[in-house]
Amino acid sequence: MRVALIGHGFMGAAHSQGWRTAPRFFDLPIRPEMHLLVGRDAAKAYAAAEQWGWAETATDWRAAVERDDVDVVDIVTPGDTHAEIALAALRAGKHVICEKPLANTVAEAEEMTRAAEEAAADGIRSMVGFTYRRVPAAVFAKQLVADGRLGEIRQIRAEYLQDWLSDAEAPLTWRLQKDRAGSGSLGDIGAHAIDMVEYVSGIRLESVSGILETIVSERPLLGEGVGLSGTASTERGPVTVDDVALFHGRFANGALGSFEATRFRTGRKNAFRFEISGSLGALSFDMERMNELEFYDATSPDLEQGFRRILVTEAGHPYTGSWWPTGHMLGYEHGFSHQVVDFVQAVAEGTQPRPSFADALHVQRVLDAVERSSVAGSAWTPIG
Repeated sequence: MRVALIGHGFMGAAHSQGWRTAPRFFDLPIRPEMHLLVGRDAAKAYAAAEQWGWAETATDWRAAVERDDVDVVDIVTPGDTHAEIALAALRAGKHVICEKPLANTVAEAEEMTRAAEEAAADGIRSMVGFTYRRVPAAVFAKQLVADGRLGEIRQIRAEYLQDWLSDAEAPLTWRLQKDRAGSGSLGDIGAHAIDMVEYVSGIRLESVSGILETIVSERPLLGEGVGLSGTASTERGPVTVDDVALFHGRFANGALGSFEATRFRTGRKNAFRFEISGSLGALSFDMERMNELEFYDATSPDLEQGFRRILVTEAGHPYTGSWWPTGHMLGYEHGFSHQVVDFVQAVAEGTQPRPSFADALHVQRVLDAVERSSVAGSAWTPIG
């Protein structure tokens, strides 16, 4: 299975880690090869390929997706390019992994989903990179819910808290431009919260009421050729996306949810948390303690009640048996290896890997509904 990675940078490094490591720890039915890395700047692409272990480089993604020696196209570019690249790859008969959120608009996501479903009829598989689904504690949480350990789900809370934009002089990057990123904290990290709680609970959102806020409306422009860690110029440009997203939601079973996605929660680096409460129990997860899951069993005797900490590192826990002895921690990068494992196995079996483009389209519709609700003064808005 010869893979072409389109784009590099932060997600390029993470996906490369997954492709490189997965076949060395898991017994895969097909062996992936890190065949081609594609980037606009030839020198930067070559340097990234050398560092991460890709065999070749190219600068033209259109030519890359048409190559006979490419079987999988892995898209880690900014959101404004997802649709064009994915559509071209699917039409060329390539399997596709696309980073989240799927697209910048619902219309783009709908077109991508139709193309993916048409390609699936010919055995072409596609998947979206909501990688936190591959954290062992999150998968174990889903198993507990599916086994009925929480009873009837009544309330769900999720928050994704970062602070990397709390400095008002941090430079204006593509993630702060709506035409490039689609949305700000809502789409970048709020999408993870939406997908995760629906995945774990097995229940979808039906309506939302929310508000979006841009706290810093202008930021220094990056100097020519300067990256995220470089020095900003004295000129300033408008921030056209949200810095904070707050919304409530009602799920299909009637349960209520509350969500927060922010890049301005000072002191929080990558605090992705969710808590699901039911008639028989509850569970709580925090990405900053990603090897742990807290579980509350409301059926226990009164004198024994309280949340208990489960260390999700046993060989019988999801994915963990292929890594280290019990009690040895996994990290952020392991989710990308697990993503490769699930994708390769689905391709080999001829089944639909999850989350599918259709799953990601639903998340895109939730994002759109939150944005429309904010414009309408936080009015309750149905999911399209």
